[in-house]
Amino acid sequence: MLDTDISEQPQTTGKGKRRWMYPVIRKGKFYHYRNWLSYVYLILFFAGPFLRINGHPLLLLNVMERHFVLLGQTFWPQDFFLFVLAMLAFVVCIVFFTMAFGRVFCGWICPQTIFMEMVFRKIEIWIEGDAKKRRKLDEGPLTRDKIIKKTSKHIIFVIVSFLIANTFLAYLIGSENLLKIMTEPVTQHVVGFISIWVFTIAFYLVYSRVRELVCTVLCPYGRLQGVLTDKHTLMVAYNYTRGEPRGKLSRKDPTPKGDCVDCGLCVDVCPTGIDIRKGAQLECVNCTMCIDACDQVMEKIHRDMNLIGFYSEEMIRENKKPTFTSRMKAYSVIIAALFGVLGYFIYQRKDIDVTVLRSGGMLYQEQPGHYISNIYNADIINKTDKLQDIQLVPADPLVKVKYIQAPGTLGKESSTKAVFFLMLPTKQIHAAKTDIKLNVVEHGKVLNSISTTFIGPYDDEED
Repeated sequence: MLDTDISEQPQTTGKGKRRWMYPVIRKGKFYHYRNWLSYVYLILFFAGPFLRINGHPLLLLNVMERHFVLLGQTFWPQDFFLFVLAMLAFVVCIVFFTMAFGRVFCGWICPQTIFMEMVFRKIEIWIEGDAKKRRKLDEGPLTRDKIIKKTSKHIIFVIVSFLIANTFLAYLIGSENLLKIMTEPVTQHVVGFISIWVFTIAFYLVYSRVRELVCTVLCPYGRLQGVLTDKHTLMVAYNYTRGEPRGKLSRKDPTPKGDCVDCGLCVDVCPTGIDIRKGAQLECVNCTMCIDACDQVMEKIHRDMNLIGFYSEEMIRENKKPTFTSRMKAYSVIIAALFGVLGYFIYQRKDIDVTVLRSGGMLYQEQPGHYISNIYNADIINKTDKLQDIQLVPADPLVKVKYIQAPGTLGKESSTKAVFFLMLPTKQIHAAKTDIKLNVVEHGKVLNSISTTFIGPYDDEED
């Protein structure tokens, strides 16, 4: 006999009231693959803020201080165009991946699914039992056993949510600042302390109450699936040409039937409560639970595997092999081009970023010794984790620099301002605007070069 719980569970009842999901767990090939992937993901997630590359965190998204770190590389607001390029490449990758493989990202990589199915769901099963026992416990009276199990589950949920909240905050403010919040008096870090608990409550509510509604109602990505997918898209699907007409196995009924025995197990294991046999649905996150469940049934009744599997509509209806379409090829070229441009700009990125602007509204000034001067403001950013003693040195030895505010020594990952005059001999001014090149020098080593414009007293009628 097959251990099934045959009762399709829509997310809402006829009166619009939400129906709670009790997915059955079937541990097949894909479930084990997802398990191992989730272990790697969780290790990287919780260790990420504390891992260092060249002294920098693996990932830091400090929006408040406009300080971002990716794989040990520090990025500042001046690098915003790199962020735009990276986001554009990411969006195109998502479009391409969805067009080729549907919502596999949702079922295998999305943090919501990994934490829900591979952490909180396992805790729930460990404490309350399988799907039948969980439903029976929820529908039963308030007993001592129910109070103990529910209280224990939700206490553990809060603890895990607290750990997730702390880790999430570490990605925003850095592990050093998180440790300060944890070890120093609360009065010194009131905002950080409140933030931890706000995130904790949010994560707890998502994983204890909202659950699959994040995927089926709140997440906009699922809504895009119908636009991005077509008959060539590989996704978790039911091979209806092989499975229909479905029906129970019976020696007394000689009517020819398909391979689907209508056991309903593919519905029972679905975390969003859909019937995969009804075709592509936006609620399907391609978690492959129905594939594992169906394969177990096919094995027991000695039929071929993959009645439910990764298929495109073209493969099912026309019995064709997967194709790499011209649209996919076009997106591949676009992705390669975007990452090529992004890689080039990152490679060309300088450790010391300098922006020099001539002071607005200021004309040139006459200086002693037949010199003409312009006043400039410079913003200097040290993107490294080392102290930098910076000087701005003109490439032309005839140009002199007179500092009002010298840049001096920059601390690691810090910025400063400089105010200075550039002075050019009057006889060297041959145009109303002259381009001047400045070298950014640290202990005699040129780190960067920039250009600016010099305005002087030049009259075309003198020629």
